[in-house]
Amino acid sequence: MENLDNTIGKPQSFYDTFERKPGKDKQIVHYCPGCGHGRIHKLIAEALDSLEMADETVFVSPVGCSVFGYYYFDTGNIQAAHGRAPAVGTGVARANKKGYVISYQGDGDLAAIGTAEIIHAANRGENMTVIFVNNGIYGMTGGQMAPTSLEGQKTATSPYGRDIADMGAPIRMSEIIAKLDAPVYVERVSVSDFKNINKAKKAIHTALKAQKDRKGFTFVEVLSACPEGWKLSPVDAIKRLQDVMETYYPLGQYKNELETRPTKAEPLPRPSDKDIMTALGVGDKAAIINVTDTFVKNFKEQRVRISGFGGQGVLLAGTTLGNLAMHHELAVTWLPSYGPEMRGGTANCHVMINNSVVGTPVVDKPNVLIAMNGPSLDEFENTVEAGGTIFVNSSIVDKKVKRTDVKAVYVPMTNIAEDAGIKKAANMVAVAAYLSYSKAMDLNSLIDLLKVNFKKKELVDANIKVIHAAKEYVEKNCM
Repeated sequence: MENLDNTIGKPQSFYDTFERKPGKDKQIVHYCPGCGHGRIHKLIAEALDSLEMADETVFVSPVGCSVFGYYYFDTGNIQAAHGRAPAVGTGVARANKKGYVISYQGDGDLAAIGTAEIIHAANRGENMTVIFVNNGIYGMTGGQMAPTSLEGQKTATSPYGRDIADMGAPIRMSEIIAKLDAPVYVERVSVSDFKNINKAKKAIHTALKAQKDRKGFTFVEVLSACPEGWKLSPVDAIKRLQDVMETYYPLGQYKNELETRPTKAEPLPRPSDKDIMTALGVGDKAAIINVTDTFVKNFKEQRVRISGFGGQGVLLAGTTLGNLAMHHELAVTWLPSYGPEMRGGTANCHVMINNSVVGTPVVDKPNVLIAMNGPSLDEFENTVEAGGTIFVNSSIVDKKVKRTDVKAVYVPMTNIAEDAGIKKAANMVAVAAYLSYSKAMDLNSLIDLLKVNFKKKELVDANIKVIHAAKEYVEKNCM
């Protein structure tokens, strides 16, 4: 049911005050005189009020002037990395199917670094609304040329004007989005005068209502003035918006299938953990371990960072831990980070293991660090939380852990693997040493997991030998 109260006043979807810095020296957020963001904000807030959507809406603001949205809107607010608002919005929309998402982006953000994100979100038909503010310039970051800057337009990076032969033509995003099959509603509007502002208000309301009705992906491009970036007075900026921008970027609806398009179908249900493990080829969980409720309930969160040279099996060590955690019916994420080199470059991975939902895959403050080489110890030692544990590959790391508020466990991982006849299994030594010392998960389950997943018997036997050797070393020298 829509609220049709037309009382003039600040929309309820706005905060009472737009405080950027609260307290004694509080600062109030405001846009530059003549900027269109304020007008657009008001239209969005009025639509949220009318549709009674604010309490269930998440407003996603990336880099640029749009980032100030979270000082204005009394909704859920998330800041996204430059260009990534549609990807973040996708996650929000799929995680909370009863809620709503507004991705609020500028032209430098959406049409440049975020081109792939917006195209694929639109092509998937995500149930979200994108408000695309097109002022033809990077407004906040220095007035550089944007993909939508017009031919001949002088900017910080095109001081002689945009040369189409050299820099390409301005991109018309509404036309591009409308060509995709999935979007249901695409319109370009302007906030240049009262008549166009009213049309913009209607378009934003229509797009949000379509999302509320679960019709799918809606896109509203709003032409807006940027007096500061254009080096014009507010009055002259509005005139340029009317005479120049609206000429190159024709206003109007580019797609409207709201009457003919059915309610967006729900994605297929998430497969079970067992189905996932079967698809990944990581064996039959029931054949490996019988996990008790007590184990899961009492499990202490493990934030593990494994780091070394490319070629040391660092990423595989992380996925091995992740698979083992899944078999223990724990929540787990694995996030790799590596350089462009196949061998010899840097590589590390984050493994989050918990008995409840993992909030983030990023391990900023690990309670476990496995340093396979010296540079890894140098780089990550100070990130380990107090009371955490650092496992050092003492075969090739000749230095000691400097800190006294963490536990240091020195294991000659490379030498143990070499002695067992399989040098490449130093990563398995690292995993076995961690499990033997921490008792976080069952070491015998690791062996059973290898038996199921490794096809070659000689490889299984060699790795089992390595695991037993690592366990024996830790129990004799580290406990």
